[in-house]
Amino acid sequence: MTELDQVLTAVGPRLRALRKQNGATLAELSEATGISVSTLSRLESGSRKPSLELLLPLARAHRVPLDELVGAPPTGDPRVHLRPMVRGGMTIVPLSRNPGGLQAFKHILPGGSRTEPDLRTHEGYEWLYVLNGKLRVVLGEHDVVLRAGEVVEFDTHVPHWFGNADSRPAEFLSLFGPQGERMHVKARSR
Repeated sequence: MTELDQVLTAVGPRLRALRKQNGATLAELSEATGISVSTLSRLESGSRKPSLELLLPLARAHRVPLDELVGAPPTGDPRVHLRPMVRGGMTIVPLSRNPGGLQAFKHILPGGSRTEPDLRTHEGYEWLYVLNGKLRVVLGEHDVVLRAGEVVEFDTHVPHWFGNADSRPAEFLSLFGPQGERMHVKARSR
């Protein structure tokens, strides 16, 4: 017997148990779902294979998720386990898993990690949003300090560098598009 056959065979007893648990008769369930009494009886006994067209109204009538009717296996741990990297004293936490596409990162610069700018260029487009602290951004001829809630975006072909602007830790988010994808704000506050 295949795994699918085992799952389908277990649906009938589950349906019968749910109906009895709710104190409903086959006739009452038929009226609630629009499925004939004979079809419901054959589903519960296992002489009829369940289909999506039959299971959806039954799940609604019993007020249970479809997964519960078919005994779907658990999907596993829903938590995302991030693997931080440390580069040049900065902790970088990848927030997305989209190799080659738009990528999101959280950066944490330790306090007192001020260094001299070492400007770099590469393919792409970057957007930085400061969460905490002060972030110094050198972008071509511009040298600015961003505070919490401030944003900068730039083409990474422009020589750039960023680092901590004071002795306290700084945290910021970055979105990076390696092929020059630009980040766009869809709604602006007044």
